[in-house]
Amino acid sequence: MSRITPRAPVTAGRPQARRSDGLSLAQVPHLLRRSWVWIAVPTLAVALAAGTFVQVVSPRYTGEAKLILESRDPAFARTAQERTDQATPIDEQAVASQVQVMMSRDLAREAIRRLKLVGNPEFDPGAGSIGPVQRVLMMLGIGKNPLDRPAEDRVLDAYFERLLVYPAGKSRILSVEFRSKDAALAAEGANAVAELYITSLEAAKVDTARYASTWLGGNIESLRKRVAEAEAKVEAFRARNGLVGSSGATGQPLNAQQLGELSTQLSQARIMRADLTGRVKAIKEMIKDGRAFEIPDVANNELIRRTVENRITVRAQLALESRTLLPGHPRIKELTAQLNDLDQQIKAAAERVVRTLDNDSKIAAARVESLQAAVDGQQDVVVKGNSSEIQLRALEREAKVQREQLESYLSRYREAAARDAESATPADARIISRAVTPEVPSFPKKLPIVAFATLLALMFSAGAILARHLLADPDGTGREADVEADLRDEAPAPVMHRDRFAFPEAAPPSRWPAAAEAEPMAPAAGIVANEPVPAPIPAPVSAPAEAVPAAAEIPPVRAAEPAPFDLDPLIARLEAAPRLGQGRTVLVVETHPAEGDDGLVDALTAKLCTRRTTLRVDLNGAVTDSDDPGFSDLVAGEAAFLDVIQAVKGSALHRIGAGLCDEEVLFEEPQALAITLDAMAEAYDWVVCRLRPAAGTVDLLAIVAGCMDSVVIASNAGADDPDLGELFAVAEDAGAGQVLVAQDRPAAMRAPRRMPEPMQLRLSAA
Repeated sequence: MSRITPRAPVTAGRPQARRSDGLSLAQVPHLLRRSWVWIAVPTLAVALAAGTFVQVVSPRYTGEAKLILESRDPAFARTAQERTDQATPIDEQAVASQVQVMMSRDLAREAIRRLKLVGNPEFDPGAGSIGPVQRVLMMLGIGKNPLDRPAEDRVLDAYFERLLVYPAGKSRILSVEFRSKDAALAAEGANAVAELYITSLEAAKVDTARYASTWLGGNIESLRKRVAEAEAKVEAFRARNGLVGSSGATGQPLNAQQLGELSTQLSQARIMRADLTGRVKAIKEMIKDGRAFEIPDVANNELIRRTVENRITVRAQLALESRTLLPGHPRIKELTAQLNDLDQQIKAAAERVVRTLDNDSKIAAARVESLQAAVDGQQDVVVKGNSSEIQLRALEREAKVQREQLESYLSRYREAAARDAESATPADARIISRAVTPEVPSFPKKLPIVAFATLLALMFSAGAILARHLLADPDGTGREADVEADLRDEAPAPVMHRDRFAFPEAAPPSRWPAAAEAEPMAPAAGIVANEPVPAPIPAPVSAPAEAVPAAAEIPPVRAAEPAPFDLDPLIARLEAAPRLGQGRTVLVVETHPAEGDDGLVDALTAKLCTRRTTLRVDLNGAVTDSDDPGFSDLVAGEAAFLDVIQAVKGSALHRIGAGLCDEEVLFEEPQALAITLDAMAEAYDWVVCRLRPAAGTVDLLAIVAGCMDSVVIASNAGADDPDLGELFAVAEDAGAGQVLVAQDRPAAMRAPRRMPEPMQLRLSAA
């Protein structure tokens, strides 16, 4: 019977075997479970210490009072302008400033006196007797005698430690918290600080108003004297320079008023003269044209009116007689003479009117001349008084300024006098929530403290365990060995029979003793890439306990005849290999076509599915049902996992066929191929891939082996077989986790034969 001898270790030109990069997430639970004592003991100790602390420590209570900052000046204490103007809003800087005011030392001393904290052992370090240790330190000059400091100063540090003042968010509300072992003192302290703060604001406003009223009162008297002197100077200068003003609304000097009146009269006289001159000229023109009776002044005269009526009558008679009489008739001549006489009367009346108007015009001209002379003389007087008037205006401005300042001081004095009362100017803050005696202590919070301390101890203990292992074994090999040792301790070792062959060759079962006796096999070691021949393999181990599915999840496997292979040593070696993902991936390379279900892949998957969730994937070759998609369709993206995964009847095994797409897609999409295999390893504990002997098998092995934890070459050829050596080198160069050689059929079925010509394994030219 042929055997596969170990391959000599490669010294150069081959990559080193891959090791685990650090501590994987799957190894953390095993590591923590193994060191549970180092985690539980510190956690319980810290929890017990925290429980003891919250029971022994003295509780402290917190009283809380709240104030709101707002302007509270009464309306009667403000001027009309202040009441009209909108009050300036209190910004964040103002709120922060008031917080510091409330934390001032002067306010703290008042609170200490009101709360009687001097002599309280909780606040006053000098209330009790001085201990011997402190006395020794005082004698050596290291420690200070607390009694040397004033009593209130001794309490200040403890007072500020227990007082907390802060604004509530971005509002104008201040929260005052005071802590003490005495619940009543905590509430009283918060209320006292708030009341003292409001009292200090009121006192500050009263002091400001009182100071203002005192200062204004002293300055008003002197200012009144200055105003009186300034006004007296104005009146004396006005009288001395003849700049006496009228009491009218204009308030102009008398000279200017006279000049104005003369100018008005002159204008009226000029208008009258122009009117009379125009009327005289118009009447003369009308008389010249024979229309004297149309002159208004003539027509309005009663005598002229009767004359005009007689003229009309005479003209009518003349017209009537002219119809029968000739122009030379005496009657016609008489009527003509009467008509001329009437016209002469009307003309004489018009001329009298002209002479009257002409006289009025001359009188108006003389009045204009006299008024013009008066205006010219008054202008000289006004021009001479301008220089004096300039000085008068300067004196008036100075008197006006002092008068306005006096009025302003008087107004402010009245305002200050209105505010100069304790109840007239309330503080710009008020208490909206007084502190009440707390019933529940604010410290300690028993349950949160114990829970937080326990959780913190648990996290630090677990972190210390992980840090110790990371620092002790940086490359991760020791941790993998520890984890695998834990798995071997947890999982029961399978029973080994004396008549079974050692790993890696799958030995015939005990029901074939003749074959074992006739052709005994020496233990042949599996070959791992770039490593020397390993030491004798320990007892095989099963997979991690958490990877074993529940009995209810995996359906029972139907009873079968004893397996033709002894797979326990092979499975143990596969489990010992480092994992690339969550599950284990194994590639079984067949060198001879399988006949029926007696191949190594069928036996291995049937064995594994009884322990873990197992998936068998056919990478090439024919499929059971040509209408179902398979692995190539999944890599090509034309099918989903639910479409390609098929359950094997009567077994917990799942299977994926080769697929309907051409195998070239596996070479064209190497990244999709790796992602697909990783996804299968995340979902299943074991992923067993089958690579059948066919054209392109070696090329497919070169791209798939790098994604596998283990590559098993199923062959019965001897160690000197060149095809087996080339196949082993391809898997090793591709980067497989480990490369093993195992029998591909039982001993009774083996026959020494050469591989068929179409199935010979050759390296790809690429």
